Amino acid sequence: MAEYTTVSIPKDLAERVEETIEGTSFTSTSDLVRFLLRSIVIQHQRNEAADEKLTEDQFTEITDQLRDLGYLE
Repeated sequence: MAEYTTVSIPKDLAERVEETIEGTSFTSTSDLVRFLLRSIVIQHQRNEAADEKLTEDQFTEITDQLRDLGYLE
């Protein structure tokens, strides 16, 4: 059985996530966060395996998404 840990996010972000997942297959904020983290880790591992670096466009896209989610100002 998998062990779990807790990740803290601001309440306003959690509320935005709850609104975002309404009508989707995600049943909780945790479901969405697990999906996003897995996606990022898989992409990173693929890039490493191919000895690829993150492009400036990819970096900009990721930072824009993090800003939109409230992680960056």
